[in-house]
Amino acid sequence: MGITLMEADTLQLVNINPSTIIFTLINTLIILLLYRFFLHNPVMKILEERKNKINSEMKAAEDAQAEAEAVKAEYTAKLQESKEEAAQIVSAAVKRAGERESQIIAEAQQEAANMKKKAEESIELEKKKAINEIKDQISDIVIMASEKVCEKEISKSDNEALINKFIAEVGNE
Repeated sequence: MGITLMEADTLQLVNINPSTIIFTLINTLIILLLYRFFLHNPVMKILEERKNKINSEMKAAEDAQAEAEAVKAEYTAKLQESKEEAAQIVSAAVKRAGERESQIIAEAQQEAANMKKKAEESIELEKKKAINEIKDQISDIVIMASEKVCEKEISKSDNEALINKFIAEVGNE
């Protein structure tokens, strides 16, 4: 049986040669070491850095969210406090307005009472003036009547005494 050339070439390719196996193993080990040194470690380092960066960004985001919630809570508290303060201010203003209203009414009532008192005093004064004028007119009439009755002139002092007596009598009635 003879092996043809082509078959011999094929057998050489299929042939197990220990030096080829060792050379292939060394090449594989070198490639593995090169992969580990140049590719795997740097890629893992990059992945670890990226993981750390993502974790730090997530923590920063959580911190920012917590801070935002705290600010929101503070804002809400201040807003509520402002509303309460505004309600107190309005309440105080209403109370002051009520007090001022009462004060204005009291002042107006006092002023009206004063005006009424002055008017009454004025009326009383006018009444006294009118009574005095009437008394003067009556005294003039009495003098004229008494002159006619007596047909003589009465002295001024007698006249005044008569008038005062007459006025006293008229005032008592």
